Amino acid sequence: MVVVRWPADAERRAQLADRNLPRLLLLDDGIEPPEAPDCLEDWVRLPASEADVRARIQGLLARGRTHLRDVPEVDAHGVVRYRDGWVALPPVEARLAEALVLRFCAVVGRDTLRRSVWPGSSPGRNVLDVHVLRLRRRLAPLSLAIRTVRSRGYMLEPAEAQPEAQHADAGGGEAAWGVP
Repeated sequence: MVVVRWPADAERRAQLADRNLPRLLLLDDGIEPPEAPDCLEDWVRLPASEADVRARIQGLLARGRTHLRDVPEVDAHGVVRYRDGWVALPPVEARLAEALVLRFCAVVGRDTLRRSVWPGSSPGRNVLDVHVLRLRRRLAPLSLAIRTVRSRGYMLEPAEAQPEAQHADAGGGEAAWGVP
């Protein structure tokens, strides 16, 4: 759960939203709130009582627990957890999974994946393809699918999110809050 100032911390807000982290926006009087991109965001206008801020935070945390059950996690040991299942991954595939989980249900470019998995080097296209294929197979029992997005990259999403006809994708509390 992260508290950010709006609009001063707009870039940080976007990063937190990309990472599916709950966030509370603190708005100065007279500032219009932005449209929330998901259920993990709320706002409170300053000055606000401590009780109001705590209530917003508790609501966000409750929604986050419900919402985030459907977002996979990769722990420091390379274990992917999703819903009621888990699978342990080798180091390269764990780094690949981390990069895909950070942008769950969004396209991740091939270059971004290469930099995430092999920083400082650039393996050939086939090396990435082989690891994506292996990762697909390991994540399938968790009902997760890696879709190939032609000429763009890959997308990790729930396996049931796409009709069977499109299944053939060959080849391929961070900061404490304070009210001023």
